Amino acid sequence: MSTKTLKIGYYALLREQRGLSEETLDTDAATPDVLYAALKTEHGFSLESNQLKVVINDAFKAWDTPLQANDNVVFIPPVAGG
Repeated sequence: MSTKTLKIGYYALLREQRGLSEETLDTDAATPDVLYAALKTEHGFSLESNQLKVVINDAFKAWDTPLQANDNVVFIPPVAGG
């Protein structure tokens, strides 16, 4: 597996649980699904991936989309309106 540097963005509940709105990290995760599973374990996120949308480089993508070096990945939880 090859390690790549990604910029990760967090919104709403994930931002609260992580304590950051964004971070840059090195990972060997091949897809957003694998990446989120590792982050969920590491940071104790309460949401499952099926409750989230994933955005890669400003476009909604499937959870099995291959990640590339320098991708900007954002995990978007459900947001209550009001």
